Amino acid sequence: MAEVKKYYGTGRRKSAVARVFIKQGKGNIVVNGLPVDDYMPFATLVLDLKQPLALLGAESRYDIEVNVRGGGFTGQAEAIRLGIARALLEAGEDRKTLKVAGMLTRDARAKERKKYGLKGARRAPQFSKR
Repeated sequence: MAEVKKYYGTGRRKSAVARVFIKQGKGNIVVNGLPVDDYMPFATLVLDLKQPLALLGAESRYDIEVNVRGGGFTGQAEAIRLGIARALLEAGEDRKTLKVAGMLTRDARAKERKKYGLKGARRAPQFSKR
């Protein structure tokens, strides 16, 4: 029996890192050992991470296995989305469709560090005249 070819993509967002493996299949998505609908608490996040597949009409062509760590659910969903898009590229899917839709762009925004003398990154202590 021939081994099924797996394609890999890494996605990052905020402090979340997703390792995504795709292979030919029926459209099952497993995140950290759980079905995606059980892992993600909101249906909108599941829709968000399936966007690259929906754009290419490939929802039922690939089985996806994801290991994701760090961040919250939103950051993880966006990291998975980028990982899926990159893995689809490796599998030979259309780059232009994904690129125009912005699926291949890494969102580099992250939390700004707290500065000394301030209460947060920019919030100053309350001013008191006396």
